[in-house]
Amino acid sequence: MVLGAFRALVTLLGPPPDRPGAGTLPTCSEAHVRTIGQHRDEIAALVAPVLSRRRSGLEARGIDDLATGAGAGRGHRVLGRAVVSPVPLPPFDNSQMDGFAVRSADAGRVLRVVAPIPAGVVPAPLEPGSAAPIMTGARIPTGADAVFPVESTGPGSFPAALALAEVTVPDGLAAGTFVRAIGTDLPSGGELAPAGAAVTPALLGTLAAAGVTTVDVVRQPRVLVVSTGSELQGAGDATIGDANGIALRAALAEVGVVSRSVRVPDDVATFTAALDDAVGDWADLVLTTGGISAGAYEVVRQALEPRGLAVTPVAMQPGGPQAFGTVELAGRPVPVVSFPGNPVSALVSFEVFLRPVLAADAGTAAERPTEVLPAAEATTSPEGKHQVRRGRVEDGRVHFVGGPSSHLLAHYAAATHLVHIPVGTAAVEPGDPLTVWSLR
Repeated sequence: MVLGAFRALVTLLGPPPDRPGAGTLPTCSEAHVRTIGQHRDEIAALVAPVLSRRRSGLEARGIDDLATGAGAGRGHRVLGRAVVSPVPLPPFDNSQMDGFAVRSADAGRVLRVVAPIPAGVVPAPLEPGSAAPIMTGARIPTGADAVFPVESTGPGSFPAALALAEVTVPDGLAAGTFVRAIGTDLPSGGELAPAGAAVTPALLGTLAAAGVTTVDVVRQPRVLVVSTGSELQGAGDATIGDANGIALRAALAEVGVVSRSVRVPDDVATFTAALDDAVGDWADLVLTTGGISAGAYEVVRQALEPRGLAVTPVAMQPGGPQAFGTVELAGRPVPVVSFPGNPVSALVSFEVFLRPVLAADAGTAAERPTEVLPAAEATTSPEGKHQVRRGRVEDGRVHFVGGPSSHLLAHYAAATHLVHIPVGTAAVEPGDPLTVWSLR
């Protein structure tokens, strides 16, 4: 299912450059450039076994934590085991509305009014010839089998109706009228939810009503986010904030993934030691940013390519440099996905390659809401690459936000959509149809 949802995005992104009718790739290293579809399938194949294995791991979680998203990895939880109710729901007969608890056999008679029954008490049995004022949700007293609404009395509401000395029971009042009978929602021992059920607000409310405080849920995927670059730990004006670490962790949380982050400098020995330590026995997947291009200090490439990381360009802008593979870390094989270091490149790569498979696993739509809309303005695009621009949709047309450069993170934050310009397109004119993904 995950791989199928992943592959379904191929047509959305347009034909890759090695298919008939598509544009040609740049001539340099032409044979080594992957299509978006090829790389997406590789990432899906790498990650799918990890997602499958973690489903066998369960963890006990309190329903308060699940309701508030306390701790890492909020949302997208599913039950690992079925939950049965320890009590019937509702746990006792109770009133469906504010009114008077009576015997249905007394329909049409005038009854004396006795002490009222608020919610949260166990009332005394109802004596023959009497009517007890009762509030919504309050327990029906022994002897009563029906409720008639306070609106049927002269005062028409409480608390004024509490002053009545007697009331007349409406003619034709049948047993069970306005009574929520014990167990009508669920009997004791009945299944509240099966294994695999999504932990929704309604389910949490049902668990609370039944007195269930802890459930076993499927363990969430655990991803270690690694931001590389000595500039993240530089001195004075040479220091740059770790945009990738916080942005990708937020993106992972949106699809139900627990994450941790670590920042490492451009030193192979330091990088390797820090990675082994951070991975430990915790991480299911490692996601790195930076260090996979053609520079002199490409630490991810230098440290992990000899261990099996496949570094390859993809015909996409931004996000051309990509890498993936299973690498021996902390004494065990760990899947690694590597994105470029520029923040827009990293986020676009996440949206195109990793988010779909994680979202499908979390039970949400693999695809962002998608439309085809006319361009509001002209632009250009590298003909041999699939360009992903940032934009907004106004008046039914696509407006570009900022340029194509991969460092324009503030423009990405201001955008509401990702705009796709397919391979083979060198220029976009106003009115040309463009596929857009809604980010919000």
